[in-house]
Amino acid sequence: MRDDLIDEVTALVREVAQTIVLPRWRNLSGAEIHQKSPGDLVTIADQESERALAAGLTALLPGSQVVGEEAVAADPGVLGRVGDAGAVWIVDPVDGTNNFAAGKTPFAVMVALLRDGETAAGWILDVVADRMTVAEAGSGAFIDGLRVKTRTDDPGAAGLTGSLSRTYFPDGLRERIEARIGAVGAVTGGRHCAGYEYPAIVSDEQQFATFWRILPWDHVPGSLIVQEAGGTVRHLDGSAYRPTDADLGLLVAANEDIWRSVHTALYA
Repeated sequence: MRDDLIDEVTALVREVAQTIVLPRWRNLSGAEIHQKSPGDLVTIADQESERALAAGLTALLPGSQVVGEEAVAADPGVLGRVGDAGAVWIVDPVDGTNNFAAGKTPFAVMVALLRDGETAAGWILDVVADRMTVAEAGSGAFIDGLRVKTRTDDPGAAGLTGSLSRTYFPDGLRERIEARIGAVGAVTGGRHCAGYEYPAIVSDEQQFATFWRILPWDHVPGSLIVQEAGGTVRHLDGSAYRPTDADLGLLVAANEDIWRSVHTALYA
């Protein structure tokens, strides 16, 4: 990867967040918020942020393609570009839109770069905190320029804190998990923002997160960040996660032992 590309994308994401996203927070009219599907909102900030990011990212890498959440909402066929050869940018212009539209936190701007279908780099900016988490494949993960590592011990399921995003789980699986959830120390429903959950595992605010719906803009950036920090990201059946995957839940954990502890407690 070009030596200055990480810094250039970091600067672009921060600029878009500060000039487009943040000024709209707690400053949206009703006409600037729409429902794409029941419970799934989009705002003018999502749309303007994606346009600015797409223009900036393709200028940094001429010939690259962009797969953005709002572009896919307008044309589902765009999603098929994720596995294309060459450079493909994955863009979540405002992750946690429902929080953003309600004037709450957390919400984030997320970008990932794929090369020939493999994740090469990922960026997550917590917009209000102005906290940037970045990873490059093979080079580690960093929060605001400082290298970070996930914890290496496993206190056992009863000593763990994590999040379980139940919304999209099939009924039978949801019921089975909820019957077993007492085996884990503390489980929240999540913060409705993958851009919060992944860095929270790296910084040990929580030790795991589990998801069912795995759209690439929600999970490609964070999965690389967690793995580069020493964590584990796998499907519930134990198979490796790939950017093109869409139909199996994910369990993300601070390390392999914690992944197994949570999987045994909730899913095995």
